[in-house]
Amino acid sequence: MKISADELEPLFDALPDVVFFVKDPDGRYTHANLTLVRRLGLKQRSEVIGKSVTELFPTAMGGSYAAQDRRVLAGEIIENQLEVHIFANRVPGWCLTCKRPLRSRGKIQGLIGISRDLGIPDGKHPIYDRLKRVLTHMQENYGEGIRVQALAELAGLSIAQLERHFRRVFQLTPQQVLTKLRIEAAMRLLHADATIASIGMACGFVDQSAFARQFKATVGMSPRVYRMVVKADEGDA
Repeated sequence: MKISADELEPLFDALPDVVFFVKDPDGRYTHANLTLVRRLGLKQRSEVIGKSVTELFPTAMGGSYAAQDRRVLAGEIIENQLEVHIFANRVPGWCLTCKRPLRSRGKIQGLIGISRDLGIPDGKHPIYDRLKRVLTHMQENYGEGIRVQALAELAGLSIAQLERHFRRVFQLTPQQVLTKLRIEAAMRLLHADATIASIGMACGFVDQSAFARQFKATVGMSPRVYRMVVKADEGDA
């Protein structure tokens, strides 16, 4: 038995921490749950259906999401992509995004996806204290080169065990947690006037190019554009 997107949509309407969507081969929304509608600052689902991300999101973000959609429409599967979503009220939120192409008779007819908000860490996990020690080390040293092997040794675990327990407790791999810490620091520093290259180095990136690629993949816009956006917002405040 197959479940249609029409049947899935009202189910996802009941999940305030999950964005659900389906798009046609041109990247236009055919289905969107109410969480997405509200986070776009809109009231009706009809305001989203038939439109593309470039029409609904700020220019830089819309272009980045559209490029991601094109990859999926070409056959790529995106699993647990760590992203920052910034909506109409400028409030950022971390999520994990999954997108898959929709096929019919061997041909891609669109894509389906969800973005799930990161939840609160599971503090009741049996080895939470050991993982918290690793997290504290990462928080204090994200600007330096950090090897997963060293983190595993700090926790007294193998790399496989560390990654498995991190996913269970933080919903992220250790590398994703490190990326999150570095991007959060970069977003804070971009409110000031240091050069983008120096910010990238301070946040643990090997060079400005690597920093720009990771920042755009995570935030949906380049560090330079993000700085322009936050400066404009601060000027309007």
